[in-house]
Amino acid sequence: MKLTIKRYKEQLQDWSEKGHHIMAQYDDEKIIVYQSYRKEIGEFAVRNQYFGGGFSLERMTWIKPNFLWMMYRNGWGTKEGQESVLAVHLKIDAFKKYLENAVYSSYSEDLEISKEEWQDQVKESSVRLQWDPDHDPFGNKLERRAVQIGLRNEFIRSFAKEDVLFIEDISDFVKEQYQFVLKNSMEELMTPEEKPFLFEDENLNKKLKL
Repeated sequence: MKLTIKRYKEQLQDWSEKGHHIMAQYDDEKIIVYQSYRKEIGEFAVRNQYFGGGFSLERMTWIKPNFLWMMYRNGWGTKEGQESVLAVHLKIDAFKKYLENAVYSSYSEDLEISKEEWQDQVKESSVRLQWDPDHDPFGNKLERRAVQIGLRNEFIRSFAKEDVLFIEDISDFVKEQYQFVLKNSMEELMTPEEKPFLFEDENLNKKLKL
């Protein structure tokens, strides 16, 4: 496994409890995002190192840089059709491009545009941005917000192939760590090492509420 992992309780001390944060594992070249699929899609992606086969380019796909938020959504890989948990090593430039083109999936007045303008942007945009409550390993809702990004049209096509550096199946790791959650053994729980991600572009950070 290429992911860097660290004890959950150690990381917890460094994580903010509130606010909008892109919690992720990243370096100058890449950022890790997570997805869950049925086994045949996951196996195809790992074997071929791109998304194809049963993977649909016609519907929106959602990526999540935060491991525990993904675990909340897929039930630690136990939900039907989400047994194959993938860590996608994504080009950092592609991740930035997605967010530069992203439109919020729901309207609020702090977007500083009219609802009509927002609706027009949604129709034209192929990237959705959504902030949801983050969750702890047990699925309890936190005050901190976690991001997910929806891709369609030209963005899903580039994500499926050229934006990917490496795809790894972390399903076995997820199963192992879930046992510690079931036993309420947080001292033993290991999760991918994550820290808040910020862009050098302050206007983009402001758009994202970071």
